[in-house]
Amino acid sequence: TWSNVTYIDALNEIKEIDLNLHDFIQNLDKIGISQSAVSYLTMMAIRIWHMHKLLKDTGSFYLHCDNTMSHYLKILCDLIFNSNFQNQITWKRTSAHSNAKGYNSSYDVILYYTKSEKFTWNQQHQPYEEEYIKKYYRYKDKDGRLFMSSDLVGHKGINKEYEWRGITRAWRYPKHRLDELDKKGKIFWTKNNFPRYKRHLDEMDGLPLQNIWYDINPVVSWSKEGLGYPTQKPLALMERIIKASSNEGDLVADFFCGCGTTIEAAQNLNRKWIGVDISHLAINLVLKNRLLARYKDNPIRKKEIRENIEVNGFPKDVPSAKMLAQDTKNGRYKFESWIIEFELDGVLNQNKNQTGFDGYVTFDVNNEKDVCFIEVKSGNATLPQLNHFIQIVEEREADMGVFVCFKEQITSGMEKAAKTQGYYKEDIFSNSYDKIQLLTVEELLEHKGINMPVSTVGTFKSAKKAEEKSKQEGIFNE
Repeated sequence: TWSNVTYIDALNEIKEIDLNLHDFIQNLDKIGISQSAVSYLTMMAIRIWHMHKLLKDTGSFYLHCDNTMSHYLKILCDLIFNSNFQNQITWKRTSAHSNAKGYNSSYDVILYYTKSEKFTWNQQHQPYEEEYIKKYYRYKDKDGRLFMSSDLVGHKGINKEYEWRGITRAWRYPKHRLDELDKKGKIFWTKNNFPRYKRHLDEMDGLPLQNIWYDINPVVSWSKEGLGYPTQKPLALMERIIKASSNEGDLVADFFCGCGTTIEAAQNLNRKWIGVDISHLAINLVLKNRLLARYKDNPIRKKEIRENIEVNGFPKDVPSAKMLAQDTKNGRYKFESWIIEFELDGVLNQNKNQTGFDGYVTFDVNNEKDVCFIEVKSGNATLPQLNHFIQIVEEREADMGVFVCFKEQITSGMEKAAKTQGYYKEDIFSNSYDKIQLLTVEELLEHKGINMPVSTVGTFKSAKKAEEKSKQEGIFNE
């Protein structure tokens, strides 16, 4: 989304709104750091500037990055946030990349800023490290509960001095409270028969949150919450940040939301939210796989949740769909992307000029991955074009094919050509589906999709593996 040429437009825009920010980036360009780094920092600077402008006075800003760019990004944020820097969090991931020569990288950086000094803060805790537990929680009750002992004696002149159980001290608690604690088994008697207070490990909140986070693992390929998204953050990481810097009912925004970890965390914690991403696939993943998948057995609740989510940036009626389709500047590709990635939950074909179809969806039936090709027509759709698509489906041995166009373009000849291609038959329930289907844009806007078997594996997670199967190697590669 940025390049060594187009960043100049953004840099000129920055010059109009923040001269210091502009001069910093321009000087980086002059001293000769890589052009791609300057382009990236320009892209980030203009976006962070606008985020700061939108941020509430009580709001906080978190920027996750790796250690290759964090020092540059910190200066950008210092300039934009007027030095309202609160902390640099080191997220120590338990897994690290192997490096045959040099030090392995095992951490990422999270820069934490606020809009003002009256920011929202809710103290969070993290688990004690094992060494800390071994050192301080050395004792064990008969029921196996670990505890540490702490002093029951206070300061003379502050705490009242009196005799309890034959011992005179300035006790921290009144006598009746000491009796209660002893009755409840909360007092530890030492070998010298001196009382100390039991602090059980399972009753402690943990260590007040520090700026080194070692207790949250990254999302790896075998994680339960993994969605196959390359930069996916763990849910626990985002929940910790949201709990610390907002309250229920507050608004949380993530302008690079990707697969939607921030959005799911905000939804779980009863926050309002805004999620933004440039990819139709990402938005679709957030909506279907994050927010609605949990309600698959409760269609009424699922409908309520969906109706309460406003999705912008996509056509919502036929005129706006036609406007996108007829856009002469990349409109056709955006139109295809909207239909394939968002409406049909599919994958764009990156090599379509050679393979003859625009995208595909995979479905898993009885542990066998099958594929349905998708062809999208943003302009005129004709019978010869449909016949060519049918030929591609046959030649590449796809299991199904869907031809998408506007309703007005479908002719009786096209309907007959599609219907005479036979059926895809499902063995489990003996269901049959038209092998070639005509699907209109109007039907998509009414939330009608492909008539196909319900897959047991989502497209986003399975598409890459599906391509590796020997049968489908002949489909995707010439």
